[in-house]
Amino acid sequence: MSELKWYVLKAISGQENKVKNYIENEMRRLNMESYVTQVVIPMEKVIQIRNGKKVPKERPYYPGYLMVEANLIGEVPHIIKNIPGVISFLSLTKGGDPVPMRKSEVNRMLGKMDELSEFATDVEIPFVVGESVKVIDGPFNGFNGTIEKILEDKKKLEVSVMIFGRKTPMELNFMQVEKV
Repeated sequence: MSELKWYVLKAISGQENKVKNYIENEMRRLNMESYVTQVVIPMEKVIQIRNGKKVPKERPYYPGYLMVEANLIGEVPHIIKNIPGVISFLSLTKGGDPVPMRKSEVNRMLGKMDELSEFATDVEIPFVVGESVKVIDGPFNGFNGTIEKILEDKKKLEVSVMIFGRKTPMELNFMQVEKV
């Protein structure tokens, strides 16, 4: 049995996870797991703001591409190419032989995945309790207040704002306030 190498697989953009599951299930069904050991979709964590809230989301770093560690002998390339959602292997010519990734590219890709997975998980808290802040978003835009609590688990601040001569507590996310 020849050695395992990494190959790039083109797939329909947006269906990378479906293709990955198809490949893994098909190899398991045909008892060929030793020929395809890993199917990887490099993902990046991005933070989207929806309704004024930061929402972490994962999306493919290379949309439409998967990395496959495989031993392409016999029927293996044919089986993979016939999986729904797969367009082709990355090759030098259209329909040509799949070109394995260089060792440096593989290490860079796997290293990039580690970096990307750690990226958005730790958001630094740029505020301290007792600090004066100005509300810059939401219904109380323009009001000044004082930070009473930092709710780390929710990634929010409890801010007391003076409204009609009364201190009114409110929960705001980090993007809704700025330092005075």
